[in-house]
Amino acid sequence: MEILLHVCCGPCAIYPATYLKNNNITFKGYFFNPNIQPYTEIEKRIESLKELTTFLSLEVIWDEDMYTPETWFGFIGKKFNKKERCSLCYELRIAKTAQKAKLMGFSGFSTTLLYSKYQNHEEIKRVSLDISQKYEIDFFYHDFRAGWELGIEKSKEMGIYRQAYCGCIFSEKERYEKRLKRLTEKLSGN
Repeated sequence: MEILLHVCCGPCAIYPATYLKNNNITFKGYFFNPNIQPYTEIEKRIESLKELTTFLSLEVIWDEDMYTPETWFGFIGKKFNKKERCSLCYELRIAKTAQKAKLMGFSGFSTTLLYSKYQNHEEIKRVSLDISQKYEIDFFYHDFRAGWELGIEKSKEMGIYRQAYCGCIFSEKERYEKRLKRLTEKLSGN
């Protein structure tokens, strides 16, 4: 089996790439993440992934539409509601990965999103299975969360950029909600 592995960022790719290599699974990384905002954030993530490609001898296919927020906003804007935004984001990135994998002759696809303890693992799995059927290409499933600590440890050892949010503007806002609330209270005199 040769799979195309959707990669959201360098730190999240460490354990999945190591697992696949250790299990003699042929793969290439694929970077397509139009959800990442702002541009300076995507630059940091690209740089950390480039560092990782050298460290792990990882080949990555960089999508030509690497920074296209209009793709993401256009896709989620049609169906947006707060509860479904992550599912829509998974769908956009995983579908593009499956399409690219099929076009390039890979036998399957997977995603490093399955590594994060902060993502909705079961929803990623469900979306991936649906997309696998839709595009008639195998979905390689593995619960990469088993290597969570190892991935964190290695990324710290390497000194690569480790982001504090998933990348989307809504996640960025949530990251600062308590601070925003305190600021609002301070400004209103409470």
